[in-house]
Amino acid sequence: MSFSQEVKDELEKQIGQARHCRIAELAVILLSYGRINTTKIGKMQLVVSSEHETIVRKYFTLLKKTFNIENNVLKTAFSTENAGRMFEGILEEDELIVTILKAVKMWDDEEHTMHKQTDVSDVLLKSACCKRAYLRGCFLCAGSMSDPQKGYHLEYLCNNEDMANQLLRVIADFDVEAKMVRRKKYYVVYVKEGAAIVELLNVMEAHISLMNLENTRILKEIGNHTNRKVNCETANIIKAVNAANKQIEDIERIRDCKGLDSLPASLREMALVRLQYPDAPLGELGKYLDPPIGKSGVNHRLRKLGEIAEKL
Repeated sequence: MSFSQEVKDELEKQIGQARHCRIAELAVILLSYGRINTTKIGKMQLVVSSEHETIVRKYFTLLKKTFNIENNVLKTAFSTENAGRMFEGILEEDELIVTILKAVKMWDDEEHTMHKQTDVSDVLLKSACCKRAYLRGCFLCAGSMSDPQKGYHLEYLCNNEDMANQLLRVIADFDVEAKMVRRKKYYVVYVKEGAAIVELLNVMEAHISLMNLENTRILKEIGNHTNRKVNCETANIIKAVNAANKQIEDIERIRDCKGLDSLPASLREMALVRLQYPDAPLGELGKYLDPPIGKSGVNHRLRKLGEIAEKL
């Protein structure tokens, strides 16, 4: 199961305590996947149709908990459209349908049907708790998230610009920075920064997914720190090896051109020790001299040898 689906499964089970919160989330589901059907005998059906069974289950849960609807007026259907499977949640009760659509501000009195609109009524989004529920509904209906092991990216695929702008405003109300981009016929609202995604999961109250993401972030950071440390140590080793090779080349050049006996005693001793211990670090080389000297003294003598070699 993908991480994105894990988040959705958790959000499906997260139900707002207050009635107005449940109505806000229901409004998102109906806006995204709802429609009115009319039966052969003229009865209305309020249908939510989606390829994701999670959405139909959440639709039924919200109806039952918010409007005390019994199972006998609800039914499910399964169909195949355009070579894809579709799950349908169907409510059959005219009075209930009108009550529900009025509650979510989607009832058209003049046309006596579901009002066509491009975003959720702002009347339903006055409280912070309702905005949280709204964001849960948006992620269930239009959200996706990349595998945190590979990168951090959370997005909502909106059908129109009004919905995308509303989503941006609600996310901003929780001090989370999101951006929007046009992708073919869709408006994509996205968050790419790991800490911002963590905060958004917290806002939606997906706490288990939040902890899993944080654990992944910590492990990745430890791995990155280890890699940086190893890379730094490797670079230092390469630098030291290159320096040692250069020192040996300088000493061999002096030996071959004029002989080491031409050097002052301190430099001759340094040259012989370096040739004898080609892999030793500077601090260790100083211990082999008589008398022993420190790292800075060794570095000074080797630099002098380098200057002599350059003149040859």
